[in-house]
Amino acid sequence: MQTSKNVRPVQILLVEDNPGDVGLTIEALKEAKVLNKLTVVKDGIEALSLLRRQGQHAHAARPDLILLDLNLPKKDGREVLAEIKADDNLKRIPVIILTTSENEQDVVKSYNLYANCYITKPLDLDRFIKVVKSIEDFWLGIVVLPKNG
Repeated sequence: MQTSKNVRPVQILLVEDNPGDVGLTIEALKEAKVLNKLTVVKDGIEALSLLRRQGQHAHAARPDLILLDLNLPKKDGREVLAEIKADDNLKRIPVIILTTSENEQDVVKSYNLYANCYITKPLDLDRFIKVVKSIEDFWLGIVVLPKNG
C-alpha cells in the first residue's frame, strides 16, 4: 500500500537463478500493484557486487528489501546472507529467504545468520503469486523500513 509520503518506488533485489521463478515473481509484483523497482541477479557473487556497488554496479540503487534464494551458483544464498549480515553497511536491509528448500537445517541456519524471514516457494502458480503478494503486503505495506539502510 503506497502512501503519499512514500512516493519513490521500493527497491527490491531478487537473487534467483531460476528463470521460471524470476518470471513468476515479476508477474506477482505486477499484480500486487505496489510501486517498486525490481533488480534481478542470478548468483551470489553478482548479488554482493551489486550490494557493495562494485564494478558494473557502481551506481546501483540500494535495495530496501532482498529476496534471496539459497541454492545459487558461484556463491550460495547462505554465504551471501552471512556476508550481508556481517557488513555494517548492509546488515539492516531485510533479507527474505525465498527458496524451495524445506530442510529444517536450512531454516535454522538462515535464522542463525539473521534472515528476517524464511519462506518456502510453493510449486503451484497461484499460491506462488499469493506468497509474493503477501511479502509485499507485509514488508512494504505494514513494516517500517529504515531509510537508506
